[in-house]
Amino acid sequence: MKTWKKVKVGDFLFEREGRYKPDSQEIAGLKRIDKIDFSGNFHIANKPSKTDMILIKPGDLVISGINVAKGALGVYHGQEYVTATIHYSSYTFDEGKVSVEYFKRFLKSPLFIQLLKEQVKGGIKTEIKPKHLLPLEIMLPDKQEQLAILKRFQRIENEDREIKSELTNQQILLKKLRQQILQEAIEGKLTAGWRAQNLDMEPANILLKRIAAERAKLVKNNKIKAQKPLPPIKDEEKPFELPQGWEWCRMGSYAFFERGKFSIRPRNDPSCFGGEYPFIQIGSLDQTGSLIKHFRQTLNKKGFEASKSFEMGTIAIAIVGGTIGNLGVLGRDMCFPDSMVGVRPDAMKNQDFILNLLRYHQPAVKKAAYQMAGQPNIKLPTLNNLVCAIPSIEEQAVILVKINNLLDLCDQLEAKITQNQVHAEQLMQAVLKEAFSHNSEAKSKNP
Repeated sequence: MKTWKKVKVGDFLFEREGRYKPDSQEIAGLKRIDKIDFSGNFHIANKPSKTDMILIKPGDLVISGINVAKGALGVYHGQEYVTATIHYSSYTFDEGKVSVEYFKRFLKSPLFIQLLKEQVKGGIKTEIKPKHLLPLEIMLPDKQEQLAILKRFQRIENEDREIKSELTNQQILLKKLRQQILQEAIEGKLTAGWRAQNLDMEPANILLKRIAAERAKLVKNNKIKAQKPLPPIKDEEKPFELPQGWEWCRMGSYAFFERGKFSIRPRNDPSCFGGEYPFIQIGSLDQTGSLIKHFRQTLNKKGFEASKSFEMGTIAIAIVGGTIGNLGVLGRDMCFPDSMVGVRPDAMKNQDFILNLLRYHQPAVKKAAYQMAGQPNIKLPTLNNLVCAIPSIEEQAVILVKINNLLDLCDQLEAKITQNQVHAEQLMQAVLKEAFSHNSEAKSKNP
């Protein structure tokens, strides 16, 4: 403890002064820091700004006033001067008193957050500026011990990076495994043994004929609109050899896609909301097609009349925005806008099998997106024209059991990976806390 002294941050850290208007000639032509990420990496851009700026020189310690405790800080090692908005601060430092790498780690420690709570009004919620940081009193070891602590940190950080890299790699492999399970399922490989023991199953072409006849009846009775004829499937569109009893078809021949509706503009018209009819939007969907039980908005009678209700069990698919292809299954009757389409449940078809077909085709759906009004879109023909291999209803049920069993194992593996990631982060926080424990001891020993 003899080598630790209570000092103010301003004893070794010095603000680089100067504040400039965005159009000031003194900073004309200089690039600016767009952001510092949580790993301490600088992202430099030529973006203009309407906010006042500060100047940053090579070797300066730069701190994000908003996200410093999350790691948004670093030493700028560029060759040219740059600028940053006044939401950042820049400092030189006394290298004889402090190792800046040691100090950077201190600023990410739980003890720094605790000091902010104790010494700065508003605590960590405050945008940290030099006037908050420089007066902070901390316990600082001499330079030699700082470097010794830093060396231990770097060893632990290297181990932590290796662990996190391995966990990330495991997640990537797990994602590939999930897709491979779906691939094996839709190719009939998971049920090859079952088919060999059940040769008397009705072939899928009979099922598709019944579906076509039922759809024609609905069109005749004005229950649904007639669908444009789907193009025949070419040989080059068939990616594998069809199992016995299966049939190739376009997705639109098996599942009927129906676009959502909310005809009132603007969509946030308050006179339409606050009633008894649940209304969801794209944010309720995810990549796996989870059951949607919760909703943030409801429609009143006016809103409901401008919308369209879909019954419980409907599969919803996003067709607009960055989450195109995301899915969800309605946990009750709900309405949704035309940025989504739905597949209503049907006694003639297995809804869960359709959901897994759509999961499998998500990469193709995303790839087919085009830009319109500044965001990705897909058209209904993209979904209708997907090529699928359809087995009998009986085999679909067997496939689903196998998929669910295998994906349950994947879920267990993913939960374990997530748990390990949490443990790795907790370990690093414990290391940070232990390394700077003198600051908490100082409160009682140096009142």
